[in-house]
Amino acid sequence: MYVGPHDDGGYSQAHELGRQYVDKNMPDVHTAYIENVPEGAEAEQVVRSLARKGFDAIITTSFGFMDATETVAAEFPDIKFLHVSGYKSNDTNFGNMFGGMETIKYMAGMIAGARAKEDNTPKVGYLATFPIPEEFRLGNAFALGVQRTCPECKMDVRWINTWHDPVKEKDAATSLLDAGADVVMTGADTPANAEAAKEKGKWAVTYDYEGNCKLDSCLTTMYWNWGPIYVADIKKMMDGAWKGGSEYFDVKDGGLGLWGFMEGQTPQKGVPESVIPEVRAVLADALAGKFDRFSVFSGPITDNKGNVVIPAGEKFSQGDIDQFAPGAPGFPAKYGMYWWNQNVVSELPKLSQ
Repeated sequence: MYVGPHDDGGYSQAHELGRQYVDKNMPDVHTAYIENVPEGAEAEQVVRSLARKGFDAIITTSFGFMDATETVAAEFPDIKFLHVSGYKSNDTNFGNMFGGMETIKYMAGMIAGARAKEDNTPKVGYLATFPIPEEFRLGNAFALGVQRTCPECKMDVRWINTWHDPVKEKDAATSLLDAGADVVMTGADTPANAEAAKEKGKWAVTYDYEGNCKLDSCLTTMYWNWGPIYVADIKKMMDGAWKGGSEYFDVKDGGLGLWGFMEGQTPQKGVPESVIPEVRAVLADALAGKFDRFSVFSGPITDNKGNVVIPAGEKFSQGDIDQFAPGAPGFPAKYGMYWWNQNVVSELPKLSQ
């Protein structure tokens, strides 16, 4: 179940490639998809409709589908429900799954920082979707990568409150570029930020889908490779070895990629030569399991108010990565994710929850 169109050039299309991979590699499995499903009450109706049609497993792929999936899973205990990007589960037929894109966004930040430094324009931009922990951890991971290669760089943020709206995405990217950003990274679905960057003679980092870094303005894309992850989960479901819980994969598991740096790929022309060996070294460690999302969020880290968020010698837990603040029962966290890294010039948004 997709929140956007299956050919959006971003997140939903990456999932669609994963579904097609399942079809090709699991001939005994029949798959179908439904697209453009709004988050909220309508999502619950759609999930329930799919359950009534007799599917053995239902995969919902957007954060805002979490509560709807939880509700319907309780009504259909014989069907397996897997929610991508959330944190709720019931230890039986409802689980959650996501990947450590923070690791890839950190490397993309290294590239963006090096580009801004070489251009002597020490400012980057970030298109943020909704004020949820996912957007803070991904934005902060990018900012930490920028900080590594360009300590003097600052990062500005624009909230667009949508996952998929090419017009809003391009307008927000243009706003960041007009405000002085040399590189704009997006947390949304389409490569509209690269279109805006091309028009302005600047740079962009796209997201989600391996095929969306086509323009010369695109430095790299941070993409998902859902196929192998889906096959592994579906095999467990068919073998009776799957149960609803929390699954989190990282670069070493094959579900994540950085365009231009994976096997058989060549860096985009705009990537500074000076940063390529450093990025490749971090990627090699990530592929070997020596560098992951917890490595990204290792102390000392200071926020943009001067507070020490993570002391030296400590790392975030998964609970810290997934929550704004400690407190969720059975999901321990010490620090939480409601903060911006010290190089971010934007204020924190007010939260509705």
